[in-house]
Amino acid sequence: MLELHDVKASHGTVPALFGVSLRLGAGEGLALLGRNGAGKSSILRAILGLMRVTAGEIALGGRSLIDWPLHARIRAGLGWVPEDRRVFAGLSVAENIAVGTRNAAGPWTTARLKALFPKLDELWTRRAGTLSGGEQQMLTIARTLAGNPRVLLLDEPSEGLAPLVVADLGRAVAAIKAEGVALLLSEQNMTLARGLADRACLIDRGRGVWSGAMADLAKESALQTRHLAV
Repeated sequence: MLELHDVKASHGTVPALFGVSLRLGAGEGLALLGRNGAGKSSILRAILGLMRVTAGEIALGGRSLIDWPLHARIRAGLGWVPEDRRVFAGLSVAENIAVGTRNAAGPWTTARLKALFPKLDELWTRRAGTLSGGEQQMLTIARTLAGNPRVLLLDEPSEGLAPLVVADLGRAVAAIKAEGVALLLSEQNMTLARGLADRACLIDRGRGVWSGAMADLAKESALQTRHLAV
């Protein structure tokens, strides 16, 4: 469904990615793992067209996304959950989700979003700026799902959240994946990544240095220490 082939990209004039390749099928979970600054978020931003791709190919469903603007990539089926959440603080939970709705005929209706995140149903009329960090993360995911994406890009979804909140989010995202939505997850939390991803790609200094089954990575303690330990 989503494929990157030998992608090179830069922040302005500063090279950031050096030949990254990956593939993601429908309903599959792929975790991008690495330390802070390894290039995980840069991969997501390159997919979204938010940084300059200087070489390589990015395709969704066999169609090249190179040169497409962000809004066209979103309409094509990408959904983005950014690290900083970016809720509309002055709008209610309901209004935030309405902003994300583009395809009324899609499977992720308001009723299904409320069932997935019961807490948001309780907070439906509350302003987003008054919510806790975990509640805002739930809202950001729900707002993104309201657009009925085929691929969900999640950038450090566990960042700054308590373990119990992360566990709740993990269960919700696993349910999303079970509905056939593909997940591309940039994460440092191995517990969360193991629960959501079928495969992993280790990123170091803008390069993919290892890829394989998540179950295989879990057995490679030396590899985890080399690329993931702080």
